[in-house]
Amino acid sequence: MATFQELRVSTPGRVCLFGEHQDYLQLPVIPCAISLRIAIEARRRTDTQIHIDLPDIGSSESFLLEETLPYRSSRDYFRSVVNVLRRHGFALSSGLDCTVHGEIPINSGTSSSSALIVSWVKVLARMSDRAAELTPDETARFAHEAEVLEFGEPGGMMDHFSTAYGGTIAIDFFPALAVRRLHAGLGTFVLGDSGEAKKTTDILSRVKNQVLDIARRLSARYPDFSLHAVRGEELELYAKELTPEQILLLRGTIRNRDLTTEAKAVLQRTPLDHAKVGTLLNEHQDVLRDVLRISTPKIDRMIAAALDAGAYGGKINGSGGGGCMFVYAPEHPEHVADAIDRVGGRAYVVCADSGARIETIEAVQR
Repeated sequence: MATFQELRVSTPGRVCLFGEHQDYLQLPVIPCAISLRIAIEARRRTDTQIHIDLPDIGSSESFLLEETLPYRSSRDYFRSVVNVLRRHGFALSSGLDCTVHGEIPINSGTSSSSALIVSWVKVLARMSDRAAELTPDETARFAHEAEVLEFGEPGGMMDHFSTAYGGTIAIDFFPALAVRRLHAGLGTFVLGDSGEAKKTTDILSRVKNQVLDIARRLSARYPDFSLHAVRGEELELYAKELTPEQILLLRGTIRNRDLTTEAKAVLQRTPLDHAKVGTLLNEHQDVLRDVLRISTPKIDRMIAAALDAGAYGGKINGSGGGGCMFVYAPEHPEHVADAIDRVGGRAYVVCADSGARIETIEAVQR
C-alpha cells in the first residue's frame, strides 16, 4: 500500500458568468474557473500536529489532531475540513507540514476561500489513511459542507463545484443537482480587483432573505407558484401581493434566471458569438446594479472603462458590495487591462482553467 509523503494540490479561482445570486435559490448558474490558482504543499510529519504556513498573508496555523477539533473562529476552515472528512471516514494517523501560496485576489468575489478549502479537502483525503483520490463531485460536496453547512453560512454550492470541476460548467440545482461541462471556446477575460472589500454576509443575507420571503409569501397564496417556472409576463398577477420594491426584486430574479438560460444556449453554439456573450453579460450587470444593488460606483467605472477600451461586456463578480468585476475581452485584453488600471483597479488577464488537481506527489510502499 502506498503512503504518500509529499503532495501538492492546486485549485483555480472562478468567475460567475451568469446566475449571480441564484445558486442559493436553486436556480441555474454558469461559472467559469480562471487561471489564477491557490496551492497547498504538504509533507507528512512523524507526530500528530498540523502546521500550516501562510506566507502570503504573514500568518500560520497549528493544531493537534484531536478526536473532534474545536473551532477558534467563525470560519475556521482548516479545522472544519478535518472534522468533516473524519465524519465521512477519512482518518489521519499523522500530522502534516503545509505551505499555502495563492494568486487569487483575497476577499474579492473570486472564490479564494472556496479554492483553498477544495485544495485542503484533496490534500487531506489523499494523505489520509485511505489515500483516496476524490472525484470533483465528492470534493465539491465535502468542501461545501466544511465551508457553508458547518458554520451556517448563507452561500450556495457554485464556488465549490466550479473550482473542483474547472472549465466552464452549467449547474442546475432543481429538481436535482446536475453539472454539465460547456466546451464553449471562450477567449480571454480581464478580471479587475477594485480593492474594495466585498460584503458577502450582509448582501447575501439581504438579497437571499428578501427573495425567499417573497417566494414563501406567494407560495402560501398561490400553491403553484415557483421561482423555477414562473414566466416574466405572469409577474403582474402577483403585484397586489407585494410592495413595489418586492415586485422589482422578483422581476430582477426572474430576469437573471432567463438570462442564464439564454446564455447556456449561446455558449453551446459553434462558432461562439462573442458579441452576444458580451451583450448578455451587460444585461446581467444592469440587473445586478439597478435591482439587486450589489455593484459599487468604482466597479461601475471600471466596467465602463473596459467597455470603452474594446471589451464586449462585463459585470460585477461575486456577492458584491466591492471585490472584483470582469469583462469578456477576447481581443486586445492587455489594452482593456490598462484601461481598468487607469481608473484605479488592479487588472489580471485570465482564461478558463482546469479544476483542482494534484500536481506533484511522492509515495513510498509499505
